[in-house]
Amino acid sequence: MNEAAMGLAPYAVSAANSRGRAIAEVTPAERSEFQRDRDRIIHSTAFRRLEYKTQVFVNHEGDLFRTRLTHSIEVAQIGRGIARALRLNEDLVEAVALAHDLGHTPFGHAGQEALNGCMLEHGGFEHNLQSLRTVDLLEERYAAFEGLNLCFETREGILKHCSLANARALGELGRRFLDDRRPSLEAQICNLADSIAYNNHDIDDGLRSGLLELEQLDEVEAFSFHVHEVRREYPDLSGRRLIHETIRRMINAHVLDLITETRRKIAALAPRSLDDIHAAAQLVSFSDGMHVQQRSLKIFLRDKLYRHYQVLRMTNKARRIVSDLFAAFMADSSLLPPQYQQMATAGLPRAVADYIAGMTDRYAIREHRRMFAVGEI
Repeated sequence: MNEAAMGLAPYAVSAANSRGRAIAEVTPAERSEFQRDRDRIIHSTAFRRLEYKTQVFVNHEGDLFRTRLTHSIEVAQIGRGIARALRLNEDLVEAVALAHDLGHTPFGHAGQEALNGCMLEHGGFEHNLQSLRTVDLLEERYAAFEGLNLCFETREGILKHCSLANARALGELGRRFLDDRRPSLEAQICNLADSIAYNNHDIDDGLRSGLLELEQLDEVEAFSFHVHEVRREYPDLSGRRLIHETIRRMINAHVLDLITETRRKIAALAPRSLDDIHAAAQLVSFSDGMHVQQRSLKIFLRDKLYRHYQVLRMTNKARRIVSDLFAAFMADSSLLPPQYQQMATAGLPRAVADYIAGMTDRYAIREHRRMFAVGEI
């Protein structure tokens, strides 16, 4: 279906108001420009690696825990539903959602913090910027250009956050951070769809792992209201079905609240074009009441799951693996694979960061064992 037939709002991103690609290409046949972006992302090497990158639990800890790959798919599913309800560009939302974690390190936020610590004297490490670097430079699939040559709006959505120093170096793509302007509504949707997905699904994984107990969640309004409703309607329901039904309702409540509040803000602004969106305050948002629930849920997960001693043991190991690898490659660049040795001629620290950020959990563990385990070859 072409964009004209999709009934997009006048302030939605479309081929007509897109700022295009850095390198011009022939318009794709039978698909939109943003479908092309999505397809390139799905076929990328970095996207496949997400299957073996940590969300909360390291990949080998269980087959049913979420990974960066399943999380990205869930963000895309939530985001598309919101975009459709608001008459926005679903294909762009899907492309951004599937690409937003491409630059994430192994071992989740622990790996990111460790790599940023290693890179502090070399410009730092931001996973959103690394995702952009991945699609702009590191992917090697096409004869005519480096990276994936994605549309400006897809790249804008991938870059959710950025330091002012890095924004200045990015030219037009970083301009909005310097001028205090907003990205497209599609990009704003992806940011909050990401939050909806990981908050709700981290509860599911926490309960599955046994690190969280149902009784603990009575203190979390976003969960307790829905679990009590489920128990009232289905008094004999228990176990995984009770949890799934509760989390399904939680996600639905968050999505409906976001759609309702965003519609209200759009109606109040009455934007006529994409430029009006860029100049406005953040429009995609939760109601005040849901925002409070979201914050309470995040605090609960931080205190009860992310800081659980068993999770902290894993994150401590992860930091050590990343830091050890970085130090070893910085001390002797000949230990890097040939591709990264070549990249190191333009700057060793960034080449090392690119190599480590591209690792999956299990590859990083194996690489550390090969480098440091006595008797390992």
